[in-house]
Amino acid sequence: MITRQRLAAGICALLATLTAGVAFPAGAVADETDSAASPKVELVLDVSGSMSAKDMDGGSRMAAAKQAFNEVLDATPEEVQLGIRTLGANYHGNDRKTGCKDTAQLYPVGTLNRTEAKTAVATLTPTGWTPIGPALLKAADDLNGGDGTRRIVLISDGEDTCQPLDPCEVAREIAAKGIGLTIDTLGLVPDAKTRDQLSCIADATGGTYTSVQHKEELSDRVGQLVDRAADPVVTPVATEGTAQCTSAPTLKSGLYTDREEFGKHRFYRVDVNPGQELRASVSVGADREVNPDFGVLLRAVTVHGREIVRGEGTGNGRTDVVSTGLRYPKAESDDDNAPAETVCLQVTNSFSAASGVKTTPGLPLELTVDVVDGSSKASDVASFGLGRGWWLLGALVLTGFVAGLLWGWVSRWRLAVWRTN
Repeated sequence: MITRQRLAAGICALLATLTAGVAFPAGAVADETDSAASPKVELVLDVSGSMSAKDMDGGSRMAAAKQAFNEVLDATPEEVQLGIRTLGANYHGNDRKTGCKDTAQLYPVGTLNRTEAKTAVATLTPTGWTPIGPALLKAADDLNGGDGTRRIVLISDGEDTCQPLDPCEVAREIAAKGIGLTIDTLGLVPDAKTRDQLSCIADATGGTYTSVQHKEELSDRVGQLVDRAADPVVTPVATEGTAQCTSAPTLKSGLYTDREEFGKHRFYRVDVNPGQELRASVSVGADREVNPDFGVLLRAVTVHGREIVRGEGTGNGRTDVVSTGLRYPKAESDDDNAPAETVCLQVTNSFSAASGVKTTPGLPLELTVDVVDGSSKASDVASFGLGRGWWLLGALVLTGFVAGLLWGWVSRWRLAVWRTN
């Protein structure tokens, strides 16, 4: 009887919830979405003649780009206004002056109609020149206006063929306008000149460069960049770490950027009060060609150099960013006037530059620091870098001791039985 009453009550509550949902169709959520500026993204695709080369998993570069676009269009967040611009898609001739004006908006930046966008992409055929500089200028105009994030994702398989309008200088001009527009670049051919140019374009606006040689990599990376536009914007603060903790800058909770030389380390200081927990993470990006097998180490140490806790990450050349993080909870104190502990964060990398690659400026580094109220449980406090590991270590020692006694007793008993028989 009681079970039936509970079931009936549950059904009534469910019906009431559904009725409320019909009567009040998500007004609060809609208002909240409308009040925020919509992020804008424009995909800029190279449709020059070289995109017909068949070196992407047995298919052409153009086919790989179309597949990537279709997958990204299906997965684009509803709040993102997306557009598509082409370069080198319409002019078939050999006149350089005309070919260097060949950039057009294939799909306007706005609310996405996935069917229309896919139909437009399906019509593309590798055709003409590679006017990257003019395309970037037009793309910046396409994204002009509004307060939301703005991002250009450029996919190309070669250098700009329309010099002297240097696309790197164009990117610097866009950055100098202070409109908060980021350009991310993806290179489909791993040659040095293309990489240098696309890296320079990305660096000028705080974007990223990625070398892509497989269809799945292209789809995944473009999707990541489009999704990133929908993330809340946090403006990082530039800082400058030092070679010694004693002279390092003291950081509060926030997001910071710095540059770190190849194979070097940087120190930063964070004050942690009793009862607080320090959470830190670091990402170091390979914005140029580097040798494979590298890593990043983040250590929390005392001002005297004793390690408290560490985190480390590794890469093998197939990723352009390596990240790691750590947590350090500090125990509460009975003394209300107990001073804060100065924790030194040390960031070390084992990147090495490939032959002929410049080592300056250093690699881009992004450091996140968060100091929050910690757990009141004493067992949560890290001790000598082991944290709760002390309990595990003690349990293992005790288990080993007991197991040794039992095994010795059993062995002696079996030997006694054998001698008796």
